[in-house]
Amino acid sequence: MHTHIVHAHPDPNSYNGALTRTAERTLLEQGSSVTVSDPYATGFDPVESGRHYASRSEPDHFTPLAEQRHAWKTGTLPDEVATEIAYLDEADLLILQFPLWWHGPPAILKGWMDRVFVSGGLYTSGMRYDTGYFKGRRAMVSVTTGAPRAAFGPGSRGGDFETMLWPVQYSLHYMGFSVLPPFISYGVQGHGYSYEDQSSLEERLRGNLGAWASHLASLHDVEPLRFPGWSDWTEDGSAIER
Repeated sequence: MHTHIVHAHPDPNSYNGALTRTAERTLLEQGSSVTVSDPYATGFDPVESGRHYASRSEPDHFTPLAEQRHAWKTGTLPDEVATEIAYLDEADLLILQFPLWWHGPPAILKGWMDRVFVSGGLYTSGMRYDTGYFKGRRAMVSVTTGAPRAAFGPGSRGGDFETMLWPVQYSLHYMGFSVLPPFISYGVQGHGYSYEDQSSLEERLRGNLGAWASHLASLHDVEPLRFPGWSDWTEDGSAIER
């Protein structure tokens, strides 16, 4: 099995960095191969723009999806995008590792998706959802947050993770992945959110890294999240009443 991790945190020494290194080490110990993309470290530009395309289908104005389709068809995708797609093509499992910022992923990860999930290549009108390009592959989110576990849930102060992660997870489903439930690391900052002292915080976070390693070792037993597919919709895209 081959796993690709997209690591979206600007500090390699962060707790997100520790989670990525733990995942890499655990998966390698299981006999899997692993690659890691770090868009912060590589200077990946998350802003889709006409300047990325040397050969334009419409030089007078920029239509992102049209230019993506043209670049795919003509083999002129930006090098950094082609590199990321090559990683994904090799992966049986994709892990997105990121902190929760403003109730969602960092902008660089959304921009990575904007540019790498190429229209006309990795999805078309008929190649989406349960007929998507990555059908048969798995994906999951590993996310960190500063607030404690008790602060999250429907109506809770921190918000509901099921709602906040829906755009990322549904986009993975859109691309054809079977999406596994997220792994959430709560309270990684500690100070400002509780009376936990530094030694207790460090011990708890070490325990969480162990839980992450154990979780990765048992992914074969994890059922994917349920999302609707083509058989659940009418021709106009509305839900079929069951």
